[in-house]
Amino acid sequence: QVQFVESGGGLVQPGGSLRLSCAASGYTFSTYVMGWYRQAPGEQRELVAQISSDGTATTYADSVKGRFTISRDNAKNAVYLQMNSPKPEDTAIYYCHTVRSLAAYWGQGTQVTVLS
Repeated sequence: QVQFVESGGGLVQPGGSLRLSCAASGYTFSTYVMGWYRQAPGEQRELVAQISSDGTATTYADSVKGRFTISRDNAKNAVYLQMNSPKPEDTAIYYCHTVRSLAAYWGQGTQVTVLS
């Protein structure tokens, strides 16, 4: 059974930094693309960043380019999101995500609040 456990969220000052982690289990982690999504109150869930199965290719939402970095450690079955210089508009619940056999899997999310 695919499971994700996100951690690392919390309160952060604008211009600070935060590192989110997602521990995966229940499938062959190293063969699947992983993504971080976020959902702010009253907003739709949106893609923040995505990383290829081998970690060599990444994509980012325009709103976070140059500030956030996605990475993964296939030996640890983990994916990370380094958030540098966060802004109040980055406040949201952050989820890790994958698609396996046409089914989408989500973690429970971790709350990130950027103080204004």
